[in-house]
Amino acid sequence: MTDVESPAYVPGHGLLSGRTAVITAAAGAGIGGATARRFLEEGARVLVSDAHARRLKEHAAELAGEFGTRAVGAVPCDVTDETQVRGLFETAVREHGRLDIVVNNAGLGGTSTLVDMTDDQWSKVLDVTLTGTFRCTRAALRLLKEAGTGGVIVNNASVVGWRAQTGQAHYAAAKAGVMALTRCAALEAAEYGVRVNAVSPSLAVHPHLAKVTTPELLAELTGREAFGRHAEPWEVANVIVFLASGYSSYMTGEVVSVSSQHP
Repeated sequence: MTDVESPAYVPGHGLLSGRTAVITAAAGAGIGGATARRFLEEGARVLVSDAHARRLKEHAAELAGEFGTRAVGAVPCDVTDETQVRGLFETAVREHGRLDIVVNNAGLGGTSTLVDMTDDQWSKVLDVTLTGTFRCTRAALRLLKEAGTGGVIVNNASVVGWRAQTGQAHYAAAKAGVMALTRCAALEAAEYGVRVNAVSPSLAVHPHLAKVTTPELLAELTGREAFGRHAEPWEVANVIVFLASGYSSYMTGEVVSVSSQHP
């Protein structure tokens, strides 16, 4: 195994100039927050969303201070609430006149063996991670279809949608569902010029994940990585930028592994 340091941060190249993007679960230091920053660096107008209103407000203010208030908006949204989901995407169109890119990043994890898992644990993970992605995809596609100007949806899946991991049956089932949803939505959306793809990260460590995951498990998961290190959230965000940009104009229905762990 090769142990290397994280690479240098890649500057923006204007790949998303003039585009309006909605990103869910984008209130912090994880993949959603990193994606919001990368999109802004690439010239997009970004509407960040999260179920945690206080953290969302703080992160949006931080981004607006750096990139300008005209480039950053924030709408609290619980993806398990259909009314809030519709309101999120309607706000993007109302305030910015258009919707071009959607990043469905909201997800909920947890660890429990099947014999100990409750119906409530199973349902909560599925409702946020899979059904939430469905709700947001449906709401976005309705608006994109009506607008007739094309667009891009990028979903956040996970390598556990491909491979087994003890204690992750609910999360793995949800992420495998996100992969299947991505492929089916892509076929339906193609006729009105909308592309739908997904990223499948393995391990992108950020402060929140470190708080809810034991050091032993992080060490074990890191040991599976080809580079001997975890991904930085912005490295996953870079792949999301690629899928949202014109560089991937002929890609749809794909699940792109951001790791060496594709089966």
